[in-house]
Amino acid sequence: MSTSPPSTQSAAARRAAGAELRTLVATFAPKNERLIAAVRRALRKRLPTAHEVVYEYRDCFVISFSPNERGYEGVLSIRGSADGVKLYFNGGKGMKDPEKLLQGSANQVRWIGVEGARTLARPAVARLIDEAIARNRVQFDGAGRGSVVIRSTAAKKRRPRRTAGARVEPTVRGKP
Repeated sequence: MSTSPPSTQSAAARRAAGAELRTLVATFAPKNERLIAAVRRALRKRLPTAHEVVYEYRDCFVISFSPNERGYEGVLSIRGSADGVKLYFNGGKGMKDPEKLLQGSANQVRWIGVEGARTLARPAVARLIDEAIARNRVQFDGAGRGSVVIRSTAAKKRRPRRTAGARVEPTVRGKP
């Protein structure tokens, strides 16, 4: 059992977060709206108590299916962008993958491209999903329903990087 308390998100708050998520999907991946909805339904069916923690970035969004409201503890994630839809496996580096479906070279995360809703039903992909859930260090609650949490990172201002020896000119308000 997870040590996190069950979600206390009201039905109205869940609907509002769902509407905001649909807006994000329409912004970043309009041609893949149905596919993303189908992948969400499939993962929701497989992980009914998972919290969907949504991150908005400059060029994409990510939905982490997590046992709590901390997305970094999520076991699976959907990434949607203009380039398509990917299913990410947290801890995918150490997973058994005899068919060599997992892609990427990060320290722990691997992904597969999702061409259609049937991708998740393929036996090799279903085995990867099962293994990812079984390997997750934080267990999902046995009952209840997870929340939908929108966390926007795109709105955060990022400081421009300085290159060695570069001089940054001060700006005066209203003047470049």
